[in-house]
Amino acid sequence: MLIGDFTLLMLGSAALATAGVSAFTGSSLIIDAVVFAISSIALMLVVRPILLRRYAIVPHTPMGMEALQGKSATVLRAVDENGGLVKLDGQEWTARPLDATESYPAGATVYVMEIDGATAVVWKGP
Repeated sequence: MLIGDFTLLMLGSAALATAGVSAFTGSSLIIDAVVFAISSIALMLVVRPILLRRYAIVPHTPMGMEALQGKSATVLRAVDENGGLVKLDGQEWTARPLDATESYPAGATVYVMEIDGATAVVWKGP
């Protein structure tokens, strides 16, 4: 029922409303057609946009280098202002510290703050 951007859901709801009106009032086919037309138009113009805004938003999923930001890495070769090497997601990356005055020894756990070209900019954290 959700296929078609909620169109089938709106038409099905209008059909149920028409069936309810017909069952309680015993109305003619022409009145049923008018009820169906009015309720389906109202649902398509009012309810459908609300449902689309609520459920049709695709959440942003970071990919590529953007997905690496915030991940932890293990220092393989000391990271200082001259560079270093970290293991990040099973791959070796060249790295440099976020603050050039800091250095991280091999075996330390650091966090990727950003990716600058092919270099991970890392920070040890508090």
